Amino acid sequence: MTVRVNGKVVTPNGVIRQGCVEVEEGRIRAVAEYPSVRDGHWIVPGFVDIHTHGGGGHTFTTGDPDAARQAAAFHLRHGTTTLLASLVSAPFALMSTATSAFAPLVGEGVLAGIHFEGPYLSDARCGAQNPQYLRDPSTDELAELIRIGAGTVRMVTLAPERDGALAAIKLLTGERVVAAIGHTDATFDQTRAAIAAGASVGTHLFNGMRPVHHREPGPAVALLSAPNVICELVGDGVHLHDGMLTFAASVAGPERIALVTDAMAAAGMPDGGYELGGQAVTVTDGVARLTEGGAIAGSTLTMDAALRHAVAAGVSMADACRMLATTPARAVGLDHQVGALHPGLAANLVVLDDHLTVLRVMRNGHWLP
Repeated sequence: MTVRVNGKVVTPNGVIRQGCVEVEEGRIRAVAEYPSVRDGHWIVPGFVDIHTHGGGGHTFTTGDPDAARQAAAFHLRHGTTTLLASLVSAPFALMSTATSAFAPLVGEGVLAGIHFEGPYLSDARCGAQNPQYLRDPSTDELAELIRIGAGTVRMVTLAPERDGALAAIKLLTGERVVAAIGHTDATFDQTRAAIAAGASVGTHLFNGMRPVHHREPGPAVALLSAPNVICELVGDGVHLHDGMLTFAASVAGPERIALVTDAMAAAGMPDGGYELGGQAVTVTDGVARLTEGGAIAGSTLTMDAALRHAVAAGVSMADACRMLATTPARAVGLDHQVGALHPGLAANLVVLDDHLTVLRVMRNGHWLP
């Protein structure tokens, strides 16, 4: 049975104002003009979030599979049809048990994989990462996690200046795991060395990084200027000034910018007290910060809100959707499955009204109830 979804279809090449997406057996059969459509809703690709720690009151960071299901379901209702479960710095025992616990969810398609944000991060740029768990990269630990996960581990964020980082990057890329650079005090040259070793993602660019300086450009400039690196941006107006968001997007282009939420359990929840990696977090006016010290502790963002924010900041609808779906899918090697309204890909799409509010979500050809 063929399902047709009509409206203003956003493709990687632009917007088909009078368009139609044909879906059959869970996949996109065709995307075409449909002249009889008049003033339809926006039809955009399902969002791909490669960096999120939880949402809806549930977290990925403890390795609890039931909590992970609930967090994924929360973000799915906001249009995120593909996501990585991001963990924070933790002891190896928790990393390994979380990998084992989440592997079946990856097999079911609830999650697209695991992203370890740490523990191989900079002490000086740890942000809301728990400093007691930070350590140098261990190829033995990483090899064991990859073995346990059997394809579940998809990305690891590390600081390239730490001892053993380049060896870890080479191990990861050799095992088809994305090596990301983040929470780093690396110099420009150290960052370039990590990119040469195979690192291909910049984790929440500018945040948790040595600042840009005209005599020492630092990691942000190295990442932005590397043609093979995709840079994450947290587009919530808190992590970045809108001017910085649009500047980075103009430098790298939508094909190299991935908008992410970096959301924690408090996304979609009231202000109050929460926890992240064993540290207390206070959310005030929707902004999450460590209770002690005040560092930004992830976000309360959802991907549909990130889309609205990017468009309001001046990013075109087509470019914003590339940054929310197509580019992040490519960043973690999923672009042959998801990330665009293109024939042959999974029928993951979101229907939005003219205020860019989610009306309906389709995943693998099935509408959410």
